[in-house]
Amino acid sequence: MISRLTLSERQLSLAIVVLLGVFGLAMAIGGRGEPLGVHGFIVLVAALGFIFALIGHYFDPEPPASQLEEYYDDPTRVGIVLTMIWAVVGMFVGVWVAALLAWPDLTFDAAWASFGRLRPVHTSGVIFGFGGNALIATSFHVLQRTSRARLPDQVSPWFVLLGYNLFCIVAASGYLMGVTQSKEYAEPEWYADLWLVVVWVVYFSIFIRTLARRKEPHIYVANWYYMAFILVVAVLHIVNNLAVPLSLGSTKSYSLFSGVQDAMTQWWYGHNAVAFFLTSGFLGMMYYYLPKRAGRPIFSYRLSIISFWGITFLYMWAGSHHLHYTALPHWVQTLGMTFSVMLLVPSWASAGNALATLNGAWHKVRDDATLRFMMVAAVFYGLSTFEGSFMAIRPVNALSHYTDWTIGHVHAGALGWVAMITFGSIYALVPWMWKREAMWSPRLIELHFWLALSGTIIYVFAMWNSGIIQGLMWRTYNDSGTLQYSFVESLVAMHPYYIARTIGGLFFLAGAVVGSLNVWMTIRASQAEAGRSGEQDVPAQDVPSLASMPAE
Repeated sequence: MISRLTLSERQLSLAIVVLLGVFGLAMAIGGRGEPLGVHGFIVLVAALGFIFALIGHYFDPEPPASQLEEYYDDPTRVGIVLTMIWAVVGMFVGVWVAALLAWPDLTFDAAWASFGRLRPVHTSGVIFGFGGNALIATSFHVLQRTSRARLPDQVSPWFVLLGYNLFCIVAASGYLMGVTQSKEYAEPEWYADLWLVVVWVVYFSIFIRTLARRKEPHIYVANWYYMAFILVVAVLHIVNNLAVPLSLGSTKSYSLFSGVQDAMTQWWYGHNAVAFFLTSGFLGMMYYYLPKRAGRPIFSYRLSIISFWGITFLYMWAGSHHLHYTALPHWVQTLGMTFSVMLLVPSWASAGNALATLNGAWHKVRDDATLRFMMVAAVFYGLSTFEGSFMAIRPVNALSHYTDWTIGHVHAGALGWVAMITFGSIYALVPWMWKREAMWSPRLIELHFWLALSGTIIYVFAMWNSGIIQGLMWRTYNDSGTLQYSFVESLVAMHPYYIARTIGGLFFLAGAVVGSLNVWMTIRASQAEAGRSGEQDVPAQDVPSLASMPAE
């Protein structure tokens, strides 16, 4: 892959990683006695690894100019591999965290293995590691195909992909050391946040520059969703992480916001991270890979655009429903509740559009597990968005808030929607990227589908039951007007559901392991065939743009 860089690109890459190494060294020296120093050492080691890799191929022959006529898919290929690695790691930690609630002694008396430190490793590993890499990899692929234009250069995609994974590693290792801002989905400290801003700006510039040189006049709807994901996440991340570090050599920082303003800013970020990271980006994925796999045009292209603007506008106002019955002004809570209910319209428009696209292709859904992943994802997207709007209503929220019902809702979306559409897209994409007719084992795809679906259903139903029982026990009073049940009694009642949740997580993890094996064996088979035929890098077959397909 380095051999495909021109000499000037290799020189630019060396300059970037040397500068990165200098920053890592400065962090290691300035952060002595602080976790910042450990993170500096991690950055320095990563930079040295990149330097040695570049030097090892620095004097390789320059690639032919004809490569500029092909799509640049190397970052997508590596991104797919990283996605599957993070899937296994993040879901393994998730099963561990679930097991901790049933069997607390699984911390083994180690501080780094406590629930409070492992839990953000799981959430960040799955959301940002697994989900983020999937979005980066697929967005590069979809952007090129629907624009009929190659990525603008060969350095910036690698900077985004590898720089983003460096951020994920720094974040996860920081959690294990107790480094956290204590903000949901925004736990990394100030220096990691600054690095992500740099990576994200480069990511957005890739999209803008590629679209500016597109050969396809139309900007396909998937790119609108991907761009909304990139742009809005940048705004959310910067505003929510405005903070002042204790010193340049200290890990600790203090938020510019305080009290109820800090809570409102956090949940404006937190809910819109769900909206634009876990919804908008993956809708972009769905609007490309589902029609391509089904061989059908989108049922209604106009509806997909209307849904895009509805989601983009309405989601921004819904975050305050996380703060019902708090010090937040009542009118702000009501505003969040109202917009959350209105969100049902554009959300169901996208879910219905996806399912209607399968009209005339249901026989393929029956026979093709890859397409079935995408179909089930659309169903869970519709169910999760309905449940979210329902739970945002204040009287319902009085029962559901702070209970496991919320955990069940989150995982109905995370497992049933995000993971399912990702696995389906990867199974469609891998054969294209490695020039194969199909995945190595269709039977393993089938096995993965049933493991994932079974795990999701077990997990979600366990948490629904647990949460509703929790909410009812916490609000039950006896004749004297005091609480009928203590908190410990409610915890004991939850124990069987926590065991069931762990079993459901194990099923889903097993499916991810099966999927990773299938992807790896497909790559190995492709490499073996390329070796026998003497081909080093077969030009990527053009995937016809969906923009040229009938809209209605």
